[in-house]
Order: sequence, then C-alpha cells, then structure tokens
Amino acid sequence: MADSARARKVADRIHETVARLLQGRIKDPRLGFITITDVRVTGDLQQATVFYTVYGSDEERKDTAAALRSATGLIRSEVGRALGIRLTPTIAFQLDALPTTAKSIEDALAQARVDDERIARAAQGASYAGDADPYRHDDEEPADDPDEDPAEEPVDGAAPTQDAASGPASGSAGAPGAAER
Repeated sequence: MADSARARKVADRIHETVARLLQGRIKDPRLGFITITDVRVTGDLQQATVFYTVYGSDEERKDTAAALRSATGLIRSEVGRALGIRLTPTIAFQLDALPTTAKSIEDALAQARVDDERIARAAQGASYAGDADPYRHDDEEPADDPDEDPAEEPVDGAAPTQDAASGPASGSAGAPGAAER
C-alpha cells in the first residue's frame, strides 16, 4: 500500500496526463467542452477515478461520457507511460456533481437574501415590545422590587437562619424534633 503523499503525486500526474490528452490527442467529435476537476487514486494505486465537468446540455454530457468510454484504453496506456510504475491503474470517469451542488447552494443563498430583505422591510415600521434596550447597565441604579424583603435573603451563600416565630426556613423541611428544642 502506498502512502498518501505518493497516491496524491500519482493522482496529480494522472490529472495532468488526462488533461493533456483531452486537449490535444483525442479528436472525438462527441467530446464537449470538458474540464478535469479531480482525480482520486486508491491507496494501493490500482484504481483511479477521474472527475470531470462538461459545459453544455445533458445531451452534450452524454456524448462526452460516451467519448470518454471509447477513449479509456488509449488514456490508460498513456497514463501508464507517464507514470512509469509497475501496474497502471484502471481509469474510471465520473461526472462531477460539484457544479450542481454549487448551483443549489447559490439558490439557497439567493432565497435567504430575499427573505432577509422581506424581514427588514417588515421591521422598519415596527417598535419594540418592551424597552428598546431591555438590559441593565452598570451605571444605572437597580430598581427596587417592592415584593422583595432584603432581610429574607442569605448573605454570601450563608445558610438561611431560622426565626423562632416563623418556624423552619422557607423551602426546607425541619428536622424531626427541631421544633421541640
């Protein structure tokens, strides 16, 4: 098994060789405006997948796929000469889904922009449900709450005290026999 650096070098060499062959040597009229986008080689260097895109219609993509299938033998022999390794990898051509994926992402972003503009237009005349700035700031005095009694709050995490008149502290169940003492 080859290391990943060697597999990457082999893939780059295949990419260059296939692109050069498609540009100059292969003269099939079915071959459309093709771009080799990526080449992936297995770890044992036995199989190579060549990803490509075709500018044009679906018919041109089908014709280009047929032209690549018919030229696979010639391309593989040229790749074997260019690589100079003992076993030439088998070549498989795969139409790259990258342009389709990129188009769907661009469509989603365009829809998000339209939604953002619609929301911004709706928010222009709106007012806040409460205060414009609902947060307290350090320079403001805290508002006194008439429901709070400062004597009931424990100080610095201390346990609540028990008043003889009020019984056990709120929220805690008295220990058995604690009221008798």
